Amino acid sequence: MYLTFDEIADGDHFEDLVADFFRTLTSDNENNITNVEIFPTGTGTDGGKDILIEFDLSDDIKIFKRKWVVQCKFHDATISPAAIQTVNIPTLIHSYGASGYLLICKKRPTSGLTSLFDRLNTECKNSYKYECWNGNLFLSKLIMKKNLHPLYFPRYNDYINSFKTNL
Repeated sequence: MYLTFDEIADGDHFEDLVADFFRTLTSDNENNITNVEIFPTGTGTDGGKDILIEFDLSDDIKIFKRKWVVQCKFHDATISPAAIQTVNIPTLIHSYGASGYLLICKKRPTSGLTSLFDRLNTECKNSYKYECWNGNLFLSKLIMKKNLHPLYFPRYNDYINSFKTNL
C-alpha cells in the first residue's frame, strides 16, 4: 500500500491537509521557521487564494516574515493555465503583501502551466516567486509527516502500523 490521495474526500479536505502540512513545519529541525500562521479563505469564491501562509523565519540575527498565497487544485485531471486564468497572480501576490504564489495540485500541471510559471519567475519585476507542486511532490513531503497520517490517511496509517505490531 502506498500513500495516495485516495483517502482525501474532496477539495476542502485537501485544503485542510495543505494547511496542516504547513503548520507542522515549525517542528522540523531542517529549516529556520519559528512560527506559521494560516489564514484560510473559507467557503465560496476565493479569487485565487485558498490559504495565505505567513512564516516567521530566523537567520540567527533577526526574525523576519514571509508570506505565500497558496492555491489548491484537487482535480482528477492535469492542471493547465486555463484552471487559473481568472487570476492575475502578480496582482494577487501584491494585494496580500506576499513573496510568492504556490499552486498545489493533486495531479500534474501541463507543460503550458509549467512554462507560464517559469516565465513568471524569469520576468517578474517585483521578484515574486511562483511555484507549483504536483501531487507526487506533495506526497513525498507528506510521507515524512507521520503525525498527519492518522487524520488524513487512516487506512495507510493502519497498514503501516500493522507492520510495526507484527515485528
